[in-house]
Amino acid sequence: MFGRKKAASVAKAADGTGKDVAALVLRATLGPMLFAHGYNKVAGPGGLKGTTGWFEALGLKPAEVHAKMAAGTEMAAGVGLTLGVANPLPAAATVGLMSVAARTDHRGKGYFVFKGGWEYCAVVGGAAVALAGLGNGKYSVDRLFGRESSGAKPALVAAGLGVANAALLLKLCYKPEQKDEKPDETV
Repeated sequence: MFGRKKAASVAKAADGTGKDVAALVLRATLGPMLFAHGYNKVAGPGGLKGTTGWFEALGLKPAEVHAKMAAGTEMAAGVGLTLGVANPLPAAATVGLMSVAARTDHRGKGYFVFKGGWEYCAVVGGAAVALAGLGNGKYSVDRLFGRESSGAKPALVAAGLGVANAALLLKLCYKPEQKDEKPDETV
């Protein structure tokens, strides 16, 4: 039979391992998905030219710069999350990407992603904030170098920095075409 001390020690070890595995699973899910999305913007069917045209239609100016920035940020954040390096910065980048996507491409389409809504953006952004709070865990580059960051502060940094950067980008560079509310009276 376990003594109280031994039982507490086993429970503590199991709890830590559970968090480490959860962090690894989250990183292995989010990171490669983000990298693939960024890579597709560059090398997918339309390539960077297609992504630039899409961003132009969304109203992101200059579209070519934003297409390259979005692709590069997605790939870098994907690698950072996958390897578990520099928490909470890759999570903040993910929140920023998802905030811009929700405001530009998914705005006004409701919640559900199958109708073009912002559901996907919310889930990915929320998962990134949760990962920042959970920390990269034992199986990460951060842990390899003795850098550990978890808790409310990294989660708040990821959310705050991501949303603030998205808001600044949108304020400076989001210029969607305005639809005329009044009919043209010169006809």
